[in-house]
Amino acid sequence: MDKKNEKIIPSYDVIILGTGPAGLQAAIHAARKRAEVLLLGRPESSSLYKAHIENYCCLPGVSTGKELLLTGIQQAKNFGAKFLHEDVVTTSSINGNAYQVTTESGKIYSAYALIIATGVTRKGIGLKGEKELVGRGISYCVDCDANFYRDAVVAVVGDGSAAAHGAVTLSKIAREVTLITRDLHVNAALQAELLKEDVKILATSSKIKEIKGTDKLDGILFSDGTELMLDGLFIEKGAKGAMQLAAFLGVLLDPEKFIHILTDEKQATNIPGVYAAGDICGPPYQMAKAVGEGCVAGLSAGSFALKRKREDTQAG
Repeated sequence: MDKKNEKIIPSYDVIILGTGPAGLQAAIHAARKRAEVLLLGRPESSSLYKAHIENYCCLPGVSTGKELLLTGIQQAKNFGAKFLHEDVVTTSSINGNAYQVTTESGKIYSAYALIIATGVTRKGIGLKGEKELVGRGISYCVDCDANFYRDAVVAVVGDGSAAAHGAVTLSKIAREVTLITRDLHVNAALQAELLKEDVKILATSSKIKEIKGTDKLDGILFSDGTELMLDGLFIEKGAKGAMQLAAFLGVLLDPEKFIHILTDEKQATNIPGVYAAGDICGPPYQMAKAVGEGCVAGLSAGSFALKRKREDTQAG
């Protein structure tokens, strides 16, 4: 038989890219369907890893993202999923029959179905101390963390509607809110809402030069020498996803920003056997949404893979 047309027998039923809430829940549900599951990713790279959790239903005993993610990995393993602490660098289709992934160490794995749950990476401002103070004064998600800053002095950095909406949301919780922007691009209605909620607009050409604080955020220093003392800084500069992994397979993306994957009610993409779940499918970037989508993706991918596996077995 021509090797090009030779049918490949995959090493797994389902491969899941990403170890955030969506990927973990997908792994649990696919494994419970008795699918052979490989979970790939680095939990410490998830935006949830350093987060404090207070708004997830029925889990008052889990207070940190790290604890939740590591517990989820163990839970998935208990149901039979295999976990490898590696990121995937390329994806490809094998004769339309299966999917292949290559990890950063060069290892190659294949499966009948693939779930992309890599999340999105929030764009930061790239300053020393930024990553160290995430969860201790710096946040990339107003919806997730606003309630930690009740009666506090906070600022939002950004030029678009996400930053403006974030500032409006915070104005109902924090004592004082400043929107730091170089060139604000929002409609008249949103500008009126900022004015109504008494959000201070700091339009400046000066860049943030330094983040001040060691154990917690104390404030920020601008390049013109001015300082702004803060309890919290929300960075709303947009997000980027692992779109290259989707592009390798021809997966359709949202037509506006090209950072989110389009899926149907089964979390299926336009490519048969390829599913997506969590933040990579679009906002709101909430753990509860990611878990729900992960559940659906895991069940859908598991069913698809097991059906295709049976067909291969019957075909001999």
